[in-house]
Amino acid sequence: MSRGRAAGYEDQRELILRHAARLFAERGYPGTSMNEVAQACGLSKPALYHYFRDKYDLLVHIAESHIVRLRTLVTEVAAQGLAPEERLRGLIGRFVREYAQARYAHRVLTEDVKFLRPEDAERILGTERAVVAAFAGTIAELWPHVGQAQLAKPTTMLLFGMINWMFTWFRPDGGLDYEAMAPIVADLFCGGVPLVKAPPARKAPRQPARRARQAKAG
Repeated sequence: MSRGRAAGYEDQRELILRHAARLFAERGYPGTSMNEVAQACGLSKPALYHYFRDKYDLLVHIAESHIVRLRTLVTEVAAQGLAPEERLRGLIGRFVREYAQARYAHRVLTEDVKFLRPEDAERILGTERAVVAAFAGTIAELWPHVGQAQLAKPTTMLLFGMINWMFTWFRPDGGLDYEAMAPIVADLFCGGVPLVKAPPARKAPRQPARRARQAKAG
């Protein structure tokens, strides 16, 4: 009979992932050692290897568990059968609250994904693309002109940029907390998007006169 895992094993793994995410976010993945992760967790280095094979294993788990959690939020909101605007507001609210708890993991996902091996990157980024597509689809459904102008995805990325950057300046111990900020983000985004217009068609770059003459001569 194989030995079962000790009580608290999964809790300890989650604690390690949180500490590792903070260190990766603050120092970068290459600049963080397993020794530093072990010290932050109050573990010996051999004990740390009992939970994760190596630093790369930590990176994969941090990035994947975070994006899978975001995909789960998208699925939960979609299951409510809301109208497009309420669905979008629900997505924004859930993501603002989730980022408040997982800002280090999100920074790892956005900045350290370049260190993933191709097979891991494709799997994780594939899940990320599904999350982006869910937002873009909702935006296109709510504002068809945005979708028709092929602007649903760029608009989605602008929304994510607004949410991501909020955590560089926002202090939840001030007059507002994340619960209060979530509807503000939704109001700002939903109030501004209807004014988005398709840009004029891009003109072909103008050739220098000399090159134009040469093209005609040829």
